[in-house]
Amino acid sequence: MNELPQQLVNGLLLGSMYGLVAIGYTMVYGIVQLINFAHGEIFMMGAFGALAVHLWVLPEDTSMWVALPLMLIGAILVASLVAVGAERFAYRPLRGGPRLAPLITAIGLSLALQQAVWAWFPEAKSARPFPQIEGGPFHIGSVTIQTGDIFLLCAAPISMAVLGYFVMKTRTGRGMQATAQDPDTAKLMGINTNRIIVVAFALGALFAAVGGVANGLKYGEIKYTMGFILGLKAFTAAVLGGIGNIYGAMIGGLVLGVAETLATAYIADVPGMDQFGSQSWASVWAFVLLILVLLLRPQGLLGERVADRA
Repeated sequence: MNELPQQLVNGLLLGSMYGLVAIGYTMVYGIVQLINFAHGEIFMMGAFGALAVHLWVLPEDTSMWVALPLMLIGAILVASLVAVGAERFAYRPLRGGPRLAPLITAIGLSLALQQAVWAWFPEAKSARPFPQIEGGPFHIGSVTIQTGDIFLLCAAPISMAVLGYFVMKTRTGRGMQATAQDPDTAKLMGINTNRIIVVAFALGALFAAVGGVANGLKYGEIKYTMGFILGLKAFTAAVLGGIGNIYGAMIGGLVLGVAETLATAYIADVPGMDQFGSQSWASVWAFVLLILVLLLRPQGLLGERVADRA
C-alpha cells in the first residue's frame, strides 16, 4: 500500500496519454461515424516528426527546453498533414459507400504509414532514442515524477481546456456539433460539412501528436510499430468513455491507465497469480476492463453522443 500513490500517479500519466489519442478516435467517429484505425499511426508520425526536427533542423547543442516547442510544432504539422491527406484522398471518396470499405482502407493506411516511416528512418526497426529534458526527477512526498512526465502533466489538462473552449464557444466548434447531430440539416443551414470533417481530423491529429511527443519523453525511445497497440488501447478508452463523447474519451483513458497500472502492480502479489501481473499482461487486463464495461454499460461511462441517422 505504500506504493499506491506512486502507482496512481503512474496510471494517471499513462491514462492521460491514452486520452489524448482517444480524442481523435471519438471526434472522427462522432462526426462521420468512421473508426479510423490508422489513428495510432498518426500518433507515431507525430513522434517521428518531432524527432526529425531535432535531428535535421536544430543544432546538436540546442537545449531541450528550447527545442521542445519547435519539436512539438513539427510533430503537429506532420501528424495534421498526414491526417488531412488521409481524409481527402483515402476516406472522402468512400464516404457514403459500404461501411466496411473505409475500415479496410484504414487498416491498409496504417500498414502503409508504418512502412513509410521504416523506409525513411531505417533505424526505426529497432527502438530509436528520443531526446530527453534535462533535470529531475522530482519528488513530492512518496511520489516520484520523471522529468519527461512534466510535459504530459501540463499538456493533457491544457489540451482538454482548449478543446472544450473550441467546441463550445467557437463558430467552427458549434458547426462540428451540428454536423455530428445531423450532417444533412447542417448543410441546409450553410455549414461546410467537408471543412468541418477536415477540422475534426486535424484536431484529432494535433492531440495525437502531443501524445506522441509525450510518449517519447516518457519512455526515451520511439519505434515505427509503437502506434499499433497504443492505438488499440486509445480506441478502447474512447469506447469506455462513450464513443463520440470527447470528455468521455479522456475519462476513459484515465480509467484505463489507472486500471492497467494497478493490475500489473498488484495482481502479481496474489497467490498463484504472479504470472498474470507481468507487463506483458497489461494489454490483456485493459481489454478485460473493456469487456466488463460493455457488458454492464454498453454506451460507455458517460454515454455515446452520436445521433441516430437511420
